[in-house]
Amino acid sequence: MQPKGSKIPRTKAPEQSPEERKKNFQEVSLGYTPAMAQLEASRCIQCKKPKCVIGCPVRVAIPDFIKQVAAGDFLEAARIIKNSNALPAVTGRVCPQEDQCEKHCVVGIKGEPLAIGKLERFVADYERMHRNLEPVEKAPSTGKKIAVIGAGPAGLAVAGDLAKLGHEVVIFEALHKPGGVLFYGIPEFRLPKEILEAELDYLKRLGIEIKVNYVIGKIKTLDELMQEDGFDAIFIGTGAGLPYFLGIPGENFNGVYSANEFLTRINLMHAWEFPAFDTPIHQHKTFAVIGGGNTALDAARTALRLPGTEKVMLLYRRSREELPARLEEVEHAESEGIEFHFLVSPAEINGSNGWVSEIVCQKMELGEPDASGRKHPHVVEGSKVSLAADAVIIALGSGVNPLIAKSSSDLETDTQGHIELADPDINLTSRPGVFAGGDIVTGAATVISAMGAGKKAAQGIHEYVMKVKNSEKV
Repeated sequence: MQPKGSKIPRTKAPEQSPEERKKNFQEVSLGYTPAMAQLEASRCIQCKKPKCVIGCPVRVAIPDFIKQVAAGDFLEAARIIKNSNALPAVTGRVCPQEDQCEKHCVVGIKGEPLAIGKLERFVADYERMHRNLEPVEKAPSTGKKIAVIGAGPAGLAVAGDLAKLGHEVVIFEALHKPGGVLFYGIPEFRLPKEILEAELDYLKRLGIEIKVNYVIGKIKTLDELMQEDGFDAIFIGTGAGLPYFLGIPGENFNGVYSANEFLTRINLMHAWEFPAFDTPIHQHKTFAVIGGGNTALDAARTALRLPGTEKVMLLYRRSREELPARLEEVEHAESEGIEFHFLVSPAEINGSNGWVSEIVCQKMELGEPDASGRKHPHVVEGSKVSLAADAVIIALGSGVNPLIAKSSSDLETDTQGHIELADPDINLTSRPGVFAGGDIVTGAATVISAMGAGKKAAQGIHEYVMKVKNSEKV
């Protein structure tokens, strides 16, 4: 009898070596081969009550697709995944599986959990490379029109589900490329643009129309979408893209970037390919990146790959144990040579001739846990330290853009501008027919949690418009 579960070591996917990958923007992980995928899938013990599914925000039938992988039917595995997840090649790469589905894997009790994310990525990539484009199954037309504001993870998820239910869906995106944070916030070496484009193509084949360079709140209001353009419902998924700053002296020096600006220049405008793309980034020698989340790691690893970079430091006010970034990304950054400076907090930025020259930090010590559950950092008096740097990237999270809420007086928000839900079970806002989900509601969170919110809203929207349609017949 073949061994199963924890008795089989977890299958490690091949990667570019650190010395090689830190000089390019190609994908770090090379993914599983079919034999590797089948071996890893064979570790699944096919639980009768799979806890992994409970840990998945979009409720993928994980044991079912893994069973097909083990049997070698990769296309059937893809079909199973896409019943719940329209963007598996994306989520298989950027989802924090270790804190979601894999965290609940029973195999992980006595050994390493199943590599669910890497299997999902393999299946999605296999389908893309081996399946001819077939007609997408969808319900007959309902005659209902839904407007989706924002082409990020939440908007794409809600659009995909609604289109499959037979509704006409139009997405309005403010930037000139759809994808939201997937396109402009995640580096090429973690999520190649061609992968995202392929996933978007699948949604377009569902009949979804995407209008780019279209700023709702300026070009049109919610009232105009419903009253003049005839949309039966609206979903708002505009995310949280307004960067937070430190509020310390020196933030106005040249060479100080928000992580949002920095990553957008690189990703959306192809600045790493200058001069082929005319979007230059000033060449810096030493970067200091402030923050400890995934965005901070993305910014630091991107900066390392730019021409002229000699050193990248990541400054975090707590210890390594409290880092909120994915462990895999932290380990990748460390192996690539990024310096981690723990228990330091910026106090001021100094410069020369208008440009950053150093960042002055206070040393910190950890006290009792705060509301986040992590130990709260306190300043160690008289312990300032100066670090030479000619560029500073601030990655402290982001807030919401209030444009849509300000243009719709009956849309209730909290004190920070997040849209408040009148019915969280279906993501309905205070305004009838208007739904919302993702970072615009919760604040900055993960890609898959935003997609989960989109899926929940899609069901609510479907029930709402069909109820209205049926009542019109009475």
